[in-house]
Order: sequence, then C-alpha cells, then structure tokens
Amino acid sequence: MSAGALAFTALSVRAEDKQLTVYTYESFTSEWGPGPKIAALFEKSCGCKVNYVSVADGVELLTRLRLEGASSKADVVVGLDTNLVTEAKATGFFAPHGVDTGALDVPGGFKDDSFLPYDYGHFAFVYDTQTIKTPPKSLKELVDGPAKDKIVIEDPRTSTPGLGLLLWVKAIYGDQAGAAWAKLKDRILTVTPGWSEAYGLFTKGEVPMVLSYTTSPAYHMVAENNDRYQAAEFSEGHYIQIEVAGMTKSARDPALAKSFLAMLAGPQAQGILPTTNWMMPVGKPAEPLPAAFDKLVKPAKTLLIPSDEVAANRRAWIEEWLAAMSRN
Repeated sequence: MSAGALAFTALSVRAEDKQLTVYTYESFTSEWGPGPKIAALFEKSCGCKVNYVSVADGVELLTRLRLEGASSKADVVVGLDTNLVTEAKATGFFAPHGVDTGALDVPGGFKDDSFLPYDYGHFAFVYDTQTIKTPPKSLKELVDGPAKDKIVIEDPRTSTPGLGLLLWVKAIYGDQAGAAWAKLKDRILTVTPGWSEAYGLFTKGEVPMVLSYTTSPAYHMVAENNDRYQAAEFSEGHYIQIEVAGMTKSARDPALAKSFLAMLAGPQAQGILPTTNWMMPVGKPAEPLPAAFDKLVKPAKTLLIPSDEVAANRRAWIEEWLAAMSRN
C-alpha cells in the first residue's frame, strides 16, 4: 500500500473516531425532520459522525439527563425550551456555549450563556376547516365551547407542547386555571404523550382540532399544497415556545460541540429548520421562507412566563391539572 493510501486510511479512521452525540426528540430525527439534513450539513465540515439519541419529546430530554447524571453520553442537547432552562441549568450538566448570538432575533429577546435559541413557534389550536366552520376566537371560547367538539392535547408531564398549554392556561386564567381545566376536560378526547401522536390523530380525522403551532399549517400548504388545516387566532394572545440547544460539561470534544451549536444558529441550518421542523427561524436563513409563511396567524400578543417562575411552580401546576382532569 502506498504512503498516500496509508495516510488517507489513517485520516478516515480518525474521522470515524471523531463523533458527536446529540440528544434530541423523535420528530427532530425523523426522516422528514431537520435532523438528517443538519447532520449531513455538519458532517461535511467537521470530519466527524453525528449520532442522534432521541426520546419522545422535550420534557423527556430533561428527565433522561437527570436519570443518567454524570454518566450521560450526550455532548449536545437539542430540544429543551425556555420553560425548562432554569431546571436544566440547576442540574449542573451544561457548560457555557460561547456562541455569538448578536444576529439572532427572538420574541422577548431571550439570551442565555448556556442555552442557544435555534427556532421558535407560538402554540395554537389547529383545526380542520372541513369540519369546523367557525373556530374559537379566544382561549375562553375554547374552554367554554361545546363538549361535542373534541380536541386532542399533549401531556404536560412528558411534552413541551403539553407544558406550553398548561402555562398558556395559567397565563390567561391565573388562580382560576383549575376551574378552566375542569371545564375544558369534557372537550378532550385524549391526552397523548407527545406531539407526534396527537397530530397523527388529527390528520387521520379522529378529532377536528389539536394543540400544535401557528406554523403547522405551513407544512400542509408547502408539502401538500393544501390549505385545509388552519390555526385559530386567540384574542388573548398565544404562548410562545423558544427551542434551545446546549453543550454538556462532559462533552468529549467541547470545540466540536460548540461548532455544532454555531452551525445550528447559522444561515444554512436556519434555512433547513422552517420547512422540516416547521418553526420560525431565529436567524436569517440562507434562502427566503416559502410564501406560505406569510399566510400564517401572527399573534398580536406573545405570552411567556419567566423560566424561574415555571421552575418554582411547574410541579404544583401539574398537580392542579391532574386534579381537574380527574374530577367526575
């Protein structure tokens, strides 16, 4: 074997040995999600292999990290959100990301030294226009609406959209949130562990309305050329989800982990996310967004409870939800 061939083989071995383990959620790594394209984009420049480890939803990411503790193999975590950053920082697992966020634009101006925002979306109830001709125009109309018009929601214990709805109800109803849930439960066909199960029931026609995002109709308009599914605009405002990524203190190659995060906030990845993760970019994408994004509901008011307040009250608010949902 020639010296050149030996050198090439040695470089190949080193590239294969250089790996980045990314913990995230299942819809991110699905064949239609952003994960495969983002991994391919990064692998072109890093001389490494990206390995995804996925769980059902963002809340479960935090649960898994707590269970694994210091033995976790995660180098990077993608898919927590701003509702969970205080609790995630309290684990002591995350290191400062060191990425310049000056060009990123997030509603509310979120910045954190450990967690990098990479996309965002406002929660919304998406409805089937062939079944529902007059959607609710407020959260109050949804809560007080007829029990026969069923909805599907996600579990706040395991799902970031489920937690988002819990906080949305709390932001609007405050101390009366329990009573609101007690009313709304008669409309709930089922509570799923995560977003994928809920949205699947909706698109299969099992239910005419589902908790999702204002951006969800863009998928149907762009990928299916279909405007059948639309988001209801609520007068009180919509609760926002800002998704974040972070690198762990135990990352085997911190420089590689930081490079992945910087790429995630860069124009090429920001161009991938809107039409694969179906969320809004936080940075300027390499290409303009499809025209369908201009047709989406644009909330007049953004709702967000501070992460410290969520961390202090999340358990109690979930107990309040469970108590209301179990009432006869």
